[in-house]
Amino acid sequence: MDPFVVSARKYRPQQFNDVVDQDNIVTTLKNAIQRKQLAHAYLFCGPRGVGKTTCARIFARTINCLEPGPGMEACGTCESCVSFAEGRSYSIHELDAASNNSVDDIRELIDKVRIPPQVGKYSVYIIDEVHMLSQSAFNAFLKTLEEPPSYALFILATTEKHKVLPTILSRCQVFDFNRISIKAMTRHLAEVALKEGVTIGQDSLQVIAQKADGAMRDALTLLDQCIAVSGKEVTYQQVISNLNVLDREYYFRLTSMALEGRFDTMLLLFDEVLARGFNALHFIGGLSSHFRNLLVCKQPESLPLLEYGEETARKYNEQAAACSLPFLFGALGICTQAEAGYKQSNQPRLHIEMALVRLSRVHNQETPKPRLNDMTTDTGPLDNAPGPAAIPFRASTPGPTAIQPPAPVPVPAPTPEPAITTSINRLKHQNKKEKQREEEPSGETTGSGELTMEALEKALPGLMNLFKDKPNLSATLSRCPPLIVDKCKVQFTVVNDLQKTWIEEHYGRIIDTYLRNTLRNKEVCMFLVVEEAPGNIAVNTCYMPEEKAKYIAEQHPEVAALRDDLNLDIS
Repeated sequence: MDPFVVSARKYRPQQFNDVVDQDNIVTTLKNAIQRKQLAHAYLFCGPRGVGKTTCARIFARTINCLEPGPGMEACGTCESCVSFAEGRSYSIHELDAASNNSVDDIRELIDKVRIPPQVGKYSVYIIDEVHMLSQSAFNAFLKTLEEPPSYALFILATTEKHKVLPTILSRCQVFDFNRISIKAMTRHLAEVALKEGVTIGQDSLQVIAQKADGAMRDALTLLDQCIAVSGKEVTYQQVISNLNVLDREYYFRLTSMALEGRFDTMLLLFDEVLARGFNALHFIGGLSSHFRNLLVCKQPESLPLLEYGEETARKYNEQAAACSLPFLFGALGICTQAEAGYKQSNQPRLHIEMALVRLSRVHNQETPKPRLNDMTTDTGPLDNAPGPAAIPFRASTPGPTAIQPPAPVPVPAPTPEPAITTSINRLKHQNKKEKQREEEPSGETTGSGELTMEALEKALPGLMNLFKDKPNLSATLSRCPPLIVDKCKVQFTVVNDLQKTWIEEHYGRIIDTYLRNTLRNKEVCMFLVVEEAPGNIAVNTCYMPEEKAKYIAEQHPEVAALRDDLNLDIS
């Protein structure tokens, strides 16, 4: 009995032409070999199972082949190719950095680099999972990687490029491997199944390819798993049951129920999905993908984005024809919101159920509200209802038997609906008008009339009451009686220039507006003057925090020195 070999190893590519869906990288490596422009270090990075290590082995085997073919493929018959295939090559070395990541392992590798190859032109060193090397191991490897011997070539492979030191990246040619597309993976799986004599449908291969998430090794492993369960005849139901994948029929049925507005059956179908052991988050994510596929089918230009077999594509096209674009847009919005808020919800099941209820209402909300002209009565539409205005008549000659036509009954015009939105420019204009109205004095104004002291005294209590929550400001303004200067200027006296500047900047406009509104004179304004000390005697009264800080520093030099030493702001 022959030993069983998993498909991932049995059908591992041995030549460049066998590599799946990495054409740009394969072409670049072939051209480098043909033109003899080989770098001393390469870095292959990308997701798992996309062919990084496989391409590294094929590349190492090809550059050491003694008789390469015209397409830069290894011959497979020379001594170098045979020794590599049998695992006894002394020119190609592999190192697993996950288990050999210390400085001693790198030093041992550096010692091997000094030995030239016995067969072939190059000594190739393939270091897999290079991001697992320690910091000191990376540093020990830098000099050798930058200036290796002419016959030494390094190929580094990693799934986490961001963990590799920038100094390592700068010394390598970097090749980024992409995830393998579903079409390419399905085609390769079909070839493997044909070689194994397994009958499997296109939809089943699509499910396996989607489950593998762009990794060919994972796809081949899943195919082996399905073959182990089902044998040589693999059905779609067996695949989705074995891989625990929710059948697409659930999504087709759920969409049909949503179009009909049957939220009760939608909730029962969701309960059936949960009873089968499927996760609610995965369910709503699959439903979002289903609506996305329906949206793709609405336009012929986007049909290549639908990666399914003919039978499944036909079902999508049929259901997409029954769905309108507003319904699909609304359904996608509901599903994505439900998926985003699932983990934050205290009741996850209720969260998804409410999303399904909203889905059942999307199609009904598309129907426009009936207008007055579309309203019907018991006998038919209102426009066609019989009435005096609808009775036909013929004009007759004047006479006693002439029948005059009845006066037409006026039909009330439909009440216009209020505007839902308002122009932004109109809002800006209204806001500007309101600000101007607030700044202007209310009521009638006297223009350039002269202000009387009696009117000013009546207005002062209200001004002081305006600043009742700011006792310092009201005390400053009421310290000296105000005076009327130049007919319309109200003069207040303050202690120093600092107070004058502070009041003018913060409360000048408020005081002017109050006086103009109260005195009904738009020319009234506030005027501040600084009080002069009698006999030029310095006044040491401190009102503001800056004045207090300055006074303390003058009276106590040690405080000023402490402020300067510690660079303090005590103002």
